[in-house]
Amino acid sequence: MTWFDCQHAMSKSSVAFSPHKPLSTIGRARGNDLVLDDAMVEATHANLIRAGQSYTVSATGRTADIFVNGHKVRSAKLQAGDVVLIGAWQLTVSEGAPPEKLEEPAPGLSLDLLERLVELSAELMKDTTPNRLFTALLRGLVDLTRAEKGFVLVFQDGQRHLAAAHNVEDERLDLSRVSDSIVNQVVKDLKPIIVSDAMRDTRFGRAQSVVDLKLSSVMAVPLIYRRDLLGVIYLGNDSITDLFTERDLAMLKIYAAQASLMVHHALLLNQLKLDNRNLRDQLKASSQGEILGNCPPMRALFKVIRRVAPTDLSVLVMGETGTGKELVARELHAQSGRKEQPFVAINCGAVPENLLESELFGHKKGAFTGAIADKIGKIEAANGGTLFLDEIGEMPMNLQVKLLRVLQERVIERVGDLKPRPVEIRVVSATNKDLLEMIKGGDFREDLYYRLAELTMDLPPLRERGEDIELLSTFFLHKYQQTYETKVHGFTNQALQAMKQYYWPGNVRELESRIKKALIMSDRGLLNPDDLGLTEQDKRHIAPLADAQEQFKVDYIRQVLELNNWNKAQTARDLGVDARTIFRYIEKFEG
Repeated sequence: MTWFDCQHAMSKSSVAFSPHKPLSTIGRARGNDLVLDDAMVEATHANLIRAGQSYTVSATGRTADIFVNGHKVRSAKLQAGDVVLIGAWQLTVSEGAPPEKLEEPAPGLSLDLLERLVELSAELMKDTTPNRLFTALLRGLVDLTRAEKGFVLVFQDGQRHLAAAHNVEDERLDLSRVSDSIVNQVVKDLKPIIVSDAMRDTRFGRAQSVVDLKLSSVMAVPLIYRRDLLGVIYLGNDSITDLFTERDLAMLKIYAAQASLMVHHALLLNQLKLDNRNLRDQLKASSQGEILGNCPPMRALFKVIRRVAPTDLSVLVMGETGTGKELVARELHAQSGRKEQPFVAINCGAVPENLLESELFGHKKGAFTGAIADKIGKIEAANGGTLFLDEIGEMPMNLQVKLLRVLQERVIERVGDLKPRPVEIRVVSATNKDLLEMIKGGDFREDLYYRLAELTMDLPPLRERGEDIELLSTFFLHKYQQTYETKVHGFTNQALQAMKQYYWPGNVRELESRIKKALIMSDRGLLNPDDLGLTEQDKRHIAPLADAQEQFKVDYIRQVLELNNWNKAQTARDLGVDARTIFRYIEKFEG
């Protein structure tokens, strides 16, 4: 007769199970033939199939892990003496009649583990620092697993931080102490991993971090709270190979479940204070007034603003929708000698054409139907200060003529009034259109353009601002956290990566909008790509290098042709190529 001696690794629980049916179910839920009360056991974890006098154990799902004699299997035929590990339960196949009462296993490692968990829970109840909690966590794990050293890595705002180390010389918190290749694998799969002999491991043996650190045994497990990845517990021993077993990993997973709760609460306790201090410092070093940015194009823009703001030069700000053109205009005003005077803005594309003249220049009572009183216009209202003309490319041609007169003569005439009124203003305009192309098409006056564009500023689109995406995301998250009373306190690594890979057609305005919506709708601690509405299909297209090189050649040859007034022979000489090459590329232009 075949029976199973079932023992739990964390307690003294023992169960004798004698299967009597052709198919017996094993799982955590009541109703299974063998109920194994353990969090790591699925509701229905495995089937035990009898064929004659032999038994086969098989997993019921993809996440139902089964180990037979230390080897992970999906299905295996059993014989007397085999040891099956399901969760923290060890099932030993035995022959003969089962004893009426099984002896309780001697206390050992499982009792130690239970005691460590109780100690850890006690630490969690204290008003203590995260560092002390992490140290207590590692001390228990290193003792239990016979590891040589241990580390806790915590992920915050897309960055990895080595939060604690144990049994490391000088206890220096340096990410170079752990293998980034092994940590990356845990982060990618969100599953624990055992490396028995890192130097000879086919997955990691050639990794630079493994070679440099001369690793032997490594065990790492993700710290997951609900669905958020908080960090990684990393244990290692550089002297002994094959140190860690699947049983060690199973117990570490139990410990990690408690540790995840501890890390979550520890981070919440310190997050607000730390984030506020870091954010203030970061914003101070990465801003110009209300404009945030730390990428080279933005730093160059800040330098231009500081030099140009004190002057009276007319500035044309160019950039895509949502890049912050009005913020630049306001900063030019705030840094100028006019800062105590009015800043008046008007969107030339938002006002109907038949009303735009009155909005800009004002009108005299009775000038047209509905003009029941004298009205001052935007230009006159900005007298002494700054006038911001947004979407200047939308201004009708007849008003362009009148605006040009204002800039040349510094006087206005209200609609229906012939009396000239002097104005002293500085004009900053903005557009997302190519005004030079509009001039060629006869849609914008060239003389007005040069009056408005005594100096031009180009705002880079968000997709070209690199790490500024993370800076702006963090700023918006903290800006709206209290407004919406949200639980969200950061972003997952996957969310930050998705934001950097997205095209952002709406630029900073779209980023702000997506984060506001995510803060309202999400119940997670960390926002992921789904919360932000970003999918794999939203990734920016990256052209192969050969295609990018070819496109560069096309654009460059076109530029040189225009410089040479489309003289093919001169262009070929300038570029040092055969004239036939130029003709071949001209065919591509026309195609």
